[in-house]
Amino acid sequence: MSYQALYRKFRPDHFEDVKGQEHIVTTLKNQIQSDHIGHAYLFCGTRGTGKTTIAKIFAKAVNCENPGEKGPCGECAMCRNIASGNSMNVVEMDAASNNKVDDIRQVIEEVQYSPPQGKYKVYIIDEVHMLTTSAFNALLKTLEEPPSYLIFILATTEVHKIPLTILSRCQRYDFKRITVETIAARLRELLDKEGVEAEERALTYIAKLADGALRDGLSLLEQCISFYFGETLTYEKVLKVLGAVDNEVYASFTKVLAAGDVAGLMQIIDNIVAEGKDLTRFCDEFIWYLRNILLVKSTEHPENLIDMSEENLNELIETGKSLEMEMVFRYIRVLSEVENQMKYATEKRVLFEVALIKLCKAEMERDYDSLVNRLHNLEEQLKNGVTVAPVATGNVPQQATEEVPKRPKITESAVPQEVKALVGNWQQVLNQLDPVSKAMLNHVTLTVDDRGSLVIAFPEDTSYTYYAGSDEQKELLADIASNVIGKNVKIEYQYVSNQREYDALPELRGLFGESDIVIESVE
Repeated sequence: MSYQALYRKFRPDHFEDVKGQEHIVTTLKNQIQSDHIGHAYLFCGTRGTGKTTIAKIFAKAVNCENPGEKGPCGECAMCRNIASGNSMNVVEMDAASNNKVDDIRQVIEEVQYSPPQGKYKVYIIDEVHMLTTSAFNALLKTLEEPPSYLIFILATTEVHKIPLTILSRCQRYDFKRITVETIAARLRELLDKEGVEAEERALTYIAKLADGALRDGLSLLEQCISFYFGETLTYEKVLKVLGAVDNEVYASFTKVLAAGDVAGLMQIIDNIVAEGKDLTRFCDEFIWYLRNILLVKSTEHPENLIDMSEENLNELIETGKSLEMEMVFRYIRVLSEVENQMKYATEKRVLFEVALIKLCKAEMERDYDSLVNRLHNLEEQLKNGVTVAPVATGNVPQQATEEVPKRPKITESAVPQEVKALVGNWQQVLNQLDPVSKAMLNHVTLTVDDRGSLVIAFPEDTSYTYYAGSDEQKELLADIASNVIGKNVKIEYQYVSNQREYDALPELRGLFGESDIVIESVE
């Protein structure tokens, strides 16, 4: 007999052999035992989760002469004929290549004749979402009033493309993604039958790459054991065959990225490409690695949510300590965009490298996540003893600063009403700040206390620390504010961590606009 792929060789013949879809198997078995069999079923879910397999088992079970707990007996004449593909009772149709109205009309003509043997005539239409609108309309009447011996099983990976008129006439069953543990256990079971030795870590990794599809897991496994025929399948061998990357590489890649080391990133990319790794897969898995960092930073017990060894989890926690949450959000956002582009691009490496340079150069973007990234980079430079040049404010060139006449010293203090006027003209203050400070102070709440002080409330600890922790920044802001209204302004800084309390603060910018109080320019 010619060679069969693993997923075909070990395709389940009974309900009990189906893995990961117990909720569907139990329902169908109960329908058969109680003789409450429907006329139309819709099996929807991602690829490789058992839709077609369960459809075939169900088709055999409803026609089996001796059905039992397992479903079809597999021994009677009907079971053998269906298994060999010689039965007229079960018809499989691929809607991807037979999607026209004439194809469905031919089906409708065929179903008018009752099966010569057995109880039911079962039509399994795979990828049913590929049918044209007219084909769906042609099928509609038969679905609504089918003959008593007819069963339709429609399978699809894109249920959102099925018309509502079809959905309402079918029993819908949603196939879940199969868990990593279930896939790994099934791979182990099949390897024992094949007499192949493999490390548990290797099988777990293959199961993870399968992404919930058992068929994909079997295909990946077959690829690995074919390459290392007659040898024990180890974790390192799986990485080499599948072009995958170990967690240590992702950890070092994250650290180099957080440090803004473009040369270091390019070196890692060189090594990945030289080893034959696929950059699109690397990008996808790195996004998943960043997702795990988010879970580590935002949950108390990440071990319940992340499927990895304790050693790798501890390394993930250490890597996450050096990153701000906003930085991780930014990394995921940018890399997700470029990953979609890489799928259809000819120069995948160029796209990926441009995205990495963009991540290292946070000043190329003006959103809040990029701002936090820039602050992180500044803090790291200060820790390493690197002097950071101050950003010039206003539109005056640095070389001409000495020629600008100094403003007269302001001695008179502002009263509450004048501070409120400053709040109403806050944009004048922002226009004299550098981009980083401007972005921070554009997303704060401004109010005035009873003593006439301007109160600036920050919702983020990073922005608050940047201002409240720097005498230079506080002095600069106070000078700009005082010059705008011509009176000394006392400024208080607050950090409000509770979102509900922050939202309850009175925001005066909307109450005291420029039209309420006129500020004369101070020369």
